Amino acid sequence: MIHEELKSGNKKLAVIGLGYVGLPIALEFAKSIPVIGYDISEDRVNMMKAGKDPSNELDASAFQNVDIHFTANFEDLKDASFYIIAVPTPVDAHKVPDLRALKRASFEIGSVLDKGDYVVYESTVYPGCTEDDCIPLLEESSGLKSPQDFKVGFSPERINPGDTEHTISKILKVVSGIDKESTHEIAEVYKIVVKAGVFEAASIKVAEAAKVIENTQRDLNIALMNELSQIFDMIGINTFDVLEAAGTKWNFLKFTPGLVGGHCIGVDPYYLTYKAIALGYKPQVILSGRSINDGMGAYVAKKLVQDLIKQDKQIAASKVLVMGATFKENVSDIRNSKVVDVIDELKSYMVDVDVVDPHACKAEMNKEYGIDLTENPDSDYDAVVVAVNHKEYVGLDESYFRKMMKEKGILVDVKGIYKDKFQTINYRSL
Repeated sequence: MIHEELKSGNKKLAVIGLGYVGLPIALEFAKSIPVIGYDISEDRVNMMKAGKDPSNELDASAFQNVDIHFTANFEDLKDASFYIIAVPTPVDAHKVPDLRALKRASFEIGSVLDKGDYVVYESTVYPGCTEDDCIPLLEESSGLKSPQDFKVGFSPERINPGDTEHTISKILKVVSGIDKESTHEIAEVYKIVVKAGVFEAASIKVAEAAKVIENTQRDLNIALMNELSQIFDMIGINTFDVLEAAGTKWNFLKFTPGLVGGHCIGVDPYYLTYKAIALGYKPQVILSGRSINDGMGAYVAKKLVQDLIKQDKQIAASKVLVMGATFKENVSDIRNSKVVDVIDELKSYMVDVDVVDPHACKAEMNKEYGIDLTENPDSDYDAVVVAVNHKEYVGLDESYFRKMMKEKGILVDVKGIYKDKFQTINYRSL
């Protein structure tokens, strides 16, 4: 039983890909069993060896009292017998799943597989990907066959960036395997660290599908709120007022409008639609929701331009401050940030845009988007857009924004965090 050998220290567990998903998993297991943490980036590995999380999610205490060997040397993985693959699975510019990192990891791990080993995928994929795309690569590289020689499973990650409450040990873990034996063993391995328990899915495809619909469901609910916000704007009523009233019913789902980016909600639905289209079915509801959410950045910018015109502002001479650039509050991650869509749309109108963010890395913003973060914002803005509800912004008062803006300045509060708090500022929310 591999879970018993891991517990006894006779065998080691390896985590491949030490990003915001892989690193917490590796460190959690390393509290109880020997772990090899592998990442292709030498710089990232060196940071982790020094007790620093490159994703800025974990503090130094997470690296203490753990049995883990961080490495960028692939040869070190030969010492492992249970592999967890947690590499990125984004979409490309055409919204098509980009499986290059996953396929590369699968082929490379195959080269070090021995009989009796386990490979478990945590990277989000479409239903069927593990069995149709990954296992053949493992078999080709290893010369072995699954499930006879080695076992494969899928256990979708449920980590929520910036959430210090719902950590890996506290979130019910969905597990699956290529057969009943592997499902049971994989469940026992995760029970080493997951105190909330595990759920054994009926199959690998079921577990893969469960992951993508978790975020697809959330995406669609937010899309509905975003569409409603546009309708209510034309009617002339505040969306948050409507949601507050509707929310008094016991079974009303309390979603709110906003910018939907990041590497989960804004990406996962495309994995499901890709598979559906490949099977000859064109999803309508899912793609419609994605279209609405993908267009919200441009919508926010266009509404601001219209408001500036109403205030007799010269658009090409206007200056706007955007507060917040990360994909969500209180994280440093800028991947697939829809705030960038707001910025780009404003710049297309020749608006002068400054951007600040207390969490985003200046070098990463410039490298990824060509945007230079402003260290010292001015006091002559025609408008301020609070795009991300970072904790540093929540407590700001009306005088703070008045000092930053010219006469007839406009405050755009995307998440509605200042609703009903300000009286003398031109205020709008979604």
